[in-house]
Amino acid sequence: MMQNTPPSPLSYKDAGVDIDAGDALVERIKPLARKTMREGVLAGIGGFGALFEVPKRYREPVLVSGTDGVGTKLKLAFEWSMHDTVGIDLVAMSVNDVLVQGAEPLFFLDYFACGKLDVDTAAAVIGGIARGCELSGCALIGGETAEMPGMYPAGEYDLAGFAVGAVEKSRILTGANVVPGDVVLGLASSGVHSNGFSLVRKCIERANATLPATLDGKPFRQAIMEPTRLYVKSVLAALAEHPIKALAHITGGGLLENIPRVLPDGAAARLRKGSWPQTELFAWLQTTAGIDDLEMNRTFNNGIGMVVVIEAAHAGACAAMLAAAGEQVFEIGVIAPRGEGAPVIVA
Repeated sequence: MMQNTPPSPLSYKDAGVDIDAGDALVERIKPLARKTMREGVLAGIGGFGALFEVPKRYREPVLVSGTDGVGTKLKLAFEWSMHDTVGIDLVAMSVNDVLVQGAEPLFFLDYFACGKLDVDTAAAVIGGIARGCELSGCALIGGETAEMPGMYPAGEYDLAGFAVGAVEKSRILTGANVVPGDVVLGLASSGVHSNGFSLVRKCIERANATLPATLDGKPFRQAIMEPTRLYVKSVLAALAEHPIKALAHITGGGLLENIPRVLPDGAAARLRKGSWPQTELFAWLQTTAGIDDLEMNRTFNNGIGMVVVIEAAHAGACAAMLAAAGEQVFEIGVIAPRGEGAPVIVA
């Protein structure tokens, strides 16, 4: 009588999930996360949930949350093996959004998903996340690394980030008190940031063998992948000293679609064309794509990553303080009655 041979045992690793690699990654990132610790953190990474106490200096704290990803910029990170700065992008996209309400980012959590975990790549990405948290003064207190065989092509991953900040209830920025005559200041971007990369990739494909060696004094790939600028520390300092009325983070939709989000009904932003310089990077993108100024200003940040709206009497002092903190500041326009026109006009 024939005996059935029992099947050989299958481990989780045989199924494509390497628990040991995950443990190794956690050990690699623990010292990176420790560098981001700040007041309020009650427990570091490793628990089922991260604990954070709102600093006692807040009298009526309101929590402000934000979440975002990096988009198709990741496709270039995979192709060019440039993984060390996309984590900064991830942090910046959320903390800059939280900042717009006047909030101080308190803590950040990340989600890293891949088909097969490469510890070196994941450590590089999460190292960038930790660096972004350091630069914005928020704690990296938790996250999730998901290894999901068959879900992602080899060498690819996806990222999501989650930021929580706090602001005094009486100091929430809503833009409701913006009035005609207020000044619009623009803070320079560091490059494309993390929006418009589907078009950026098409431009690279179209230019192909004629790609420029450098843009704005940087090697081409570095200029393209330059991480999103973190405006948190400079803008929080300005908020403490100057009566800023509104902030707008210039992301997907560019200047034309993001500024109206912080304007009251009946108000419009009139921006002066040429009041800030077009960098070589954005000039190359515009020429290669063959698009007009309107399309540039609603696809890319086009050189302005954060907009500040403030009363004219305080604009000069606020701009000087932001410049002293390291920002490139341009007076790019004024608030006017909207009338029948568009909410943002660049002319």
